[in-house]
Amino acid sequence: MPRKILFIVNPNAGKQISSLIVETIRSEFPQNIYYHIAIWKNKSHFKDILEALRNGDYTDAVAVGGDGTVNQVAKSILGSGITLGIIPTGSGNGLARSLGLSMDVEEVIKQIAVGKTILIDNGSVNGIPFFCTSGVGFDAHIGNLFATSKKRGLKSYVKIVLREVFKYRAKNYILKFNDTEIKRKAFLITVANAGQYGNNLYIAPQADMRDGFFHVSVLRPFTIFHVPGLMFKVFRRKAHTSSLIETLVTNKLSIIRDDKDTMHFDGEPTVAEKEVIFECMPGSLKVIVGEGFKA
Repeated sequence: MPRKILFIVNPNAGKQISSLIVETIRSEFPQNIYYHIAIWKNKSHFKDILEALRNGDYTDAVAVGGDGTVNQVAKSILGSGITLGIIPTGSGNGLARSLGLSMDVEEVIKQIAVGKTILIDNGSVNGIPFFCTSGVGFDAHIGNLFATSKKRGLKSYVKIVLREVFKYRAKNYILKFNDTEIKRKAFLITVANAGQYGNNLYIAPQADMRDGFFHVSVLRPFTIFHVPGLMFKVFRRKAHTSSLIETLVTNKLSIIRDDKDTMHFDGEPTVAEKEVIFECMPGSLKVIVGEGFKA
């Protein structure tokens, strides 16, 4: 079946950036592959785009934007047989990096044209799909603050982290998994389908998007003196060797908190009930990968 591709562009990356990407797609994408470019104006228009995607016999949906855009497009095509592609324009680009896709627009357009694909798992948190990471605690707290910040981008995100990291207090959690129940006081708990948050920050470097399991990283409370060593291990893909991180492997997990609180899915925050339930959905999404993807 000939490929038919819909590029879904989120202009929130900035008019200048999105216009440049559209121009690059038109100039660099092979003319022998049918494609159409849809610019996402608002939530209502996104629904119209999805309807066109489903009814237009498209084989590929390419999300052009950051992790939030990727999550929106990816969860919309689950179970449809449509392949996900990504042109990353966000500050983290966790899934794109995990799939070996280039951060260079011209190069990633070539990778999409080649169209090498694999099947990956996705996670579900209280029924909401995610593809890289989800969790509770500090990263959900930061996601909530970043979502309400007037300034976007990596610089703003780092500024919020540095402001909050020593103000935030670890919380008590009950974790139920694999017929086991444990209690932990944790700074954060990350449920990882892919190993990284984005920007090659690997909180669960052993996670594999194709094995049907989560790697759950439980970060214990720490002091300022622990930070350099911890960050070194995160950047070097050795977080799992830190004495501060406990790693659990499971395909289903329940986390019970003392109260309703924030959680996140692929960095997008929302408030959830005390109990948060995670489930892994094996081989649920076909995605385009780059030549740098490591099986």
